[in-house]
Amino acid sequence: KTLKILEEYSEKNERISYITFSRNFGKEAAMYAGIENSDADYTVIIDADLQDPPELIEEMYRILKTEEKYDCVASRRYTRTGEPKIRSWFAKMFYKIMAKISKTEIVDGARDFRMMSRRMVDAILSLSEYNRFSKGIFSWVGFETKWLEFENRERVGGKTKWSFWGLLIYAIDGVVAFSTAPLAISSIIGIIFCIVAFLGVCFIFIRALLFGDKVAGWQST
Repeated sequence: KTLKILEEYSEKNERISYITFSRNFGKEAAMYAGIENSDADYTVIIDADLQDPPELIEEMYRILKTEEKYDCVASRRYTRTGEPKIRSWFAKMFYKIMAKISKTEIVDGARDFRMMSRRMVDAILSLSEYNRFSKGIFSWVGFETKWLEFENRERVGGKTKWSFWGLLIYAIDGVVAFSTAPLAISSIIGIIFCIVAFLGVCFIFIRALLFGDKVAGWQST
């Protein structure tokens, strides 16, 4: 009931505004729309289900105001208590694979929950690709980030809309967007099949010369 609650708050407080989509376009689109319409010195992204601890926002703000070298204070879970074990295992494997095949650092347990400076937000907005993988983009723009750790907690309201298949597709998007490994693997496989095909042609040609052509014309085909 996030939208209904926001409507009620905005009627009481003119400083509160909200954006609502015609349908659910996904989390990435929602985050992009949010930061695109933020003109603040500092911008926070946080899930509405309160699985991310809002009390960390005060600490994030303090760090950015007092420690000038940081442009972002982000959060990460150091435990996955309460998550299905299979899903947790796949998540850990994704981060391990990304660490090996990508030059962009994607921290294990990283959340989208973070506070960013104006210049970091502007850098993110300059990357206007359609299929976005924000965890990678946050790291790729290259600003100094301080990480705050917290223990995993149950969401206060609602249920996750991420299915296993949806998370798998999202992970593949991340791998394709921030690693050249899939392209390299495809190229290697293509070269191998090309060599195998060439050897097959040679074999068929030599066999036809030595033993004759039992079925005329199929070799040229």
